[in-house]
Amino acid sequence: MLVPVLVMLAIGLWGLDRGAMWRDEAVTFQVARRSVPQIWHLLHTVDAVHGLYYLGMHAVLAPHPGEIALRLPSVCGAAATAGLVAALGVRLCRPRVGLWAGLLYAVTPMAGHFAQEGRSYALVAAGAAGATLLLVRAVPSPRPGPWWAYGSTLAVTCLLHEMALLLLLAHACTLALARLPARIWRRWLTSAAGVTLVLLPLLLVSRGQSAQVAWLSRTGLRSAERLLDTFTGPARIVVLPYLLLAALAFVPGLPRRGALTLPAVALPLAAVPPLVLLTVSRWWPLYDERYVLYALAGAPLLAAAGADRLTGLLPRLVPHAVLSGVLGITLVFAVQLPILRQDRSPDRRPDNLAAVSAVAHRELRPGDPVLFLPSLARRAALAYPRGFLGIRDIALSVPAPASGTLYGQEADAADLRRRLAGLDRVWLVAEPFATVPSWYPDSPTERVKLAVVDEQFVPREQVVRRGVTMRLYVRRPMRSPAFPTEPPGRERPSVGRAGPGALGSPPGPPR
Repeated sequence: MLVPVLVMLAIGLWGLDRGAMWRDEAVTFQVARRSVPQIWHLLHTVDAVHGLYYLGMHAVLAPHPGEIALRLPSVCGAAATAGLVAALGVRLCRPRVGLWAGLLYAVTPMAGHFAQEGRSYALVAAGAAGATLLLVRAVPSPRPGPWWAYGSTLAVTCLLHEMALLLLLAHACTLALARLPARIWRRWLTSAAGVTLVLLPLLLVSRGQSAQVAWLSRTGLRSAERLLDTFTGPARIVVLPYLLLAALAFVPGLPRRGALTLPAVALPLAAVPPLVLLTVSRWWPLYDERYVLYALAGAPLLAAAGADRLTGLLPRLVPHAVLSGVLGITLVFAVQLPILRQDRSPDRRPDNLAAVSAVAHRELRPGDPVLFLPSLARRAALAYPRGFLGIRDIALSVPAPASGTLYGQEADAADLRRRLAGLDRVWLVAEPFATVPSWYPDSPTERVKLAVVDEQFVPREQVVRRGVTMRLYVRRPMRSPAFPTEPPGRERPSVGRAGPGALGSPPGPPR
């Protein structure tokens, strides 16, 4: 168990301070630094699904907030998961299977990626692996204590993220495959009912906040193929041997310890949560790879068990089984090392808020009026305030912590018009989708931003960086009635409006 833990720790700590947070990490960073009453206020309107994680991170970031502290719990969670995967392999099969499975988990790029994310998913994976190990220990035990430990661990894991509730389905399939007696089912059903009861308030609250996952799309065959690549590793040379070894795990002859077999535990863990979520998301989009990270633990267990079966079938070809397995995993690590190295770059994330703040620091001056379009474009200013120090946030009415929102409460449409009326120039900090002509916001305040900037201002300067567009707008000059610029009776066409939501054409190529 110790060797996979140390390897996962090394991979997780490698390049941990990459110098930038992306949007989801920035939300964790700014919410966790609020007071507990402010976090509780926020959870009533948004992000209830991450409530327990935010409260935990509040304690973690209190002594010394920073990017390393933000990501360190995920590193520890990933290391714990690698150790727990090894423990499952030892208990269900033999020590070398545990060693191989834990190491294979540690070198998988998906595990390394989420080990460096300031979000809850690596901790959820650790909780799921721990709950699965506790289930394996509880099944042969006549005492109620192990079942209490199993139910409590699973309840905390589901409170970290409600998608972990699908683990109950995986464990039910495990019990069914093992053909366990009715008394075991009664104990498990009691634990499952307790977990569901604890999670029920969160499920009800998060259902009312379902607009947060409106960005998710329907799944298809490509989604399943991509998930297979992430579970085994994107390198094609790894995928086929990985699948062949996993198939060998089902060949009779594996040693059996206790009431459960390794395939009966690992296959449902790896397959059931992703398949259920992928199927549901064909009609009701809820799927994202990060939501089923915890299912990854089953895949290396199957591959390691298959490798063990191969050494049993071909003992002369594999004289030193333990060393041969470690060497094979080292080769897998070498093949996927470039992927892990690239993942340490901020450019591998959807955006780079530190770079946005650096651009703002260079372009903006204290007192400059700034308009964020939409309001969530304010996230760079919240994560890295130094670049926006001293600016005038024209639309902001109540700051984010006091308003119980992620990005602050903005003025209503009429008030925002009055604020913009007194300006001769304004900087617009816009998300890329907000500059697309087809974008039409639901919020009246966001529509006023578009309308006023387009009708009363003209673009003077533009800076484009990955994840943000910054434009300086100056007020459109007034035309003198004595010297009309256009023949009477002709309307002046709007500048750069290609459709609702489009902004004025930028002044030449972006910098």
